[in-house]
Amino acid sequence: MEIMHKASSSLSCKISFFPSPDNIDSPRTLATPFRHSSASSNSQQLQLQLNRSKNHRPALSPLRCTASDSVKPQEMASKDGQDPRIQKISSAIRVIPDFPKPGIMFQDITTLLLDTKAFRDTIDLFVERYKDKDISVVAGIEARGFIFGPPIALAIGAKFVPMRKPNKLPGEVISEEYSLEYGTDKMEMHVGAVEAGERALIIDDLIATGGTLCAAIRLLERVGVHVVECACVIELPELKGRERLGDKPLFVLVNGA
Repeated sequence: MEIMHKASSSLSCKISFFPSPDNIDSPRTLATPFRHSSASSNSQQLQLQLNRSKNHRPALSPLRCTASDSVKPQEMASKDGQDPRIQKISSAIRVIPDFPKPGIMFQDITTLLLDTKAFRDTIDLFVERYKDKDISVVAGIEARGFIFGPPIALAIGAKFVPMRKPNKLPGEVISEEYSLEYGTDKMEMHVGAVEAGERALIIDDLIATGGTLCAAIRLLERVGVHVVECACVIELPELKGRERLGDKPLFVLVNGA
């Protein structure tokens, strides 16, 4: 789980210029041949045509804003604005200011878990996305990935693999160290939990800086697993965790408040 700050979404604007049909001479008008035999008359008409063309300036259409092309629409479920379940899920997540320390806006998913309809919709949205992607492993990051991962794994016919903090797993483990704001931490997985060539989904409740997701990706790829995608309920875009994942796909349901 990662600590969260207030997020904001971004749109890029494309400015398109469209001539106003009322202000442009038709091609037929501009291309009308000169029929007078006099050179002086032809010269005067040519100057008149040039002046008319010079003085007309196309009217500008209103700005058109579209979502950034750098993010695929399916990577952010709340961007399509079509599924009414998304708003319900977003409103069910409680934001607690100054927890666990001043300045932190904590995204509390326990209220989402209390809302059985919103919780089911959350699981269903992930299942609908991954049921036909031939995924055999759902890897859940401690601790909240353990909440969302198992029901998704059961629904799509995959096994659930817990990615745990140090000294929590009883058997032989493989570990991956990653950086925190101050110091480092480790993520561990049981040896033999996955096999080379398997296709995995990594699930957590939230992505902030992306450190834990990166560690999980490296851990799985070290043993030959193909990470198909990472998925989170909440994203805090201002912390740019998505960028840290590089070209690894990320799918999220809502932006943090």
